[in-house]
Amino acid sequence: MTISAARRVLGNSGIEVSPVGLGCMGLTHASGDAMPTHEAARVIREAFEAGYTFFDTAECYAGEDAEGNELYNEVAVGEALRPVRDQVVIATKFGVQHNPDKTLRMDSRPETIRASVEGSLRRLGIDYIDLYYQHRIDPNVEPEEVAGVMADLIREGKIRAWGISEATEDYLRRAHAVCPVAAVQNRYSMLARWHEPLFPVLEELNVALVAFSPMANGFLTGAYSPTTQFEGVQDFRDGMPQYTEQGYEKDRAVLDLIGGLAREKGATMAQISLAWMLCKKPWIIPIPGSRKPERLRENFGAARVELTTNEVARIDAALDSMDLAVFGGHGAK
Repeated sequence: MTISAARRVLGNSGIEVSPVGLGCMGLTHASGDAMPTHEAARVIREAFEAGYTFFDTAECYAGEDAEGNELYNEVAVGEALRPVRDQVVIATKFGVQHNPDKTLRMDSRPETIRASVEGSLRRLGIDYIDLYYQHRIDPNVEPEEVAGVMADLIREGKIRAWGISEATEDYLRRAHAVCPVAAVQNRYSMLARWHEPLFPVLEELNVALVAFSPMANGFLTGAYSPTTQFEGVQDFRDGMPQYTEQGYEKDRAVLDLIGGLAREKGATMAQISLAWMLCKKPWIIPIPGSRKPERLRENFGAARVELTTNEVARIDAALDSMDLAVFGGHGAK
């Protein structure tokens, strides 16, 4: 077994997960029309059968079907995983709602957190949540107050561990001092490396990095271009910088880089994109998403692709030399 293929640990919590997790968001939110619940659940269950044990959702991951009915991601996750509950790790999130204009509304008041955890447990149909994230920092609530509620929820057995998405060093340290943070979930990919200065802090505090959008919203697979027809207003990829004509031309150098490595390693571009971060740090856990079983298996297979320390360093050096068009906003996540 390669280092990248080994099971990973969610920081100081001791919770073990598969080296690649499944980001479930796109099944009902931001990647086209929402899948019917039973179809989304089937995809999630197929991921489990392929070896995934780490599944990521959120209370705000919802979309509408053709009749305008709201479909909740957590419901599909629960339907798929309740029969194998003791074999999986389920992460969900609180504190964010999506406005009609795609902006985010943050609310991490203690009473909101309390209502949110009960709602998530009900939709998932489970007794406890393994990893409960603050989805975004609420500027109106101090980190110590949020962490205090998390400590209470852990004592009550409603959650096993907690994390923060899009954390800063100051916020992480202050929260961690009250209740140890197990994981930080940040956008991270070859096109999104601005959180790397946080890495020494994560190592110091024994906090895992869960990487969302690890393939830059599909760009690093090489399967999409400015000519791709995304699925209307429910697909947030339309208009992202890497999918504009100008941005795509700037970022083409990355595709050339990973394309060459993919041929050399007998892997796909998606697998190289994931292997790069898996081989960089043993505490990075990417959570790519897909609706296609073949893509789920392909992504999971990235853990078997081994890149040496020198190869990772050469990739980093090449990326440092590129003038890239990157997606730097919080977007749909």
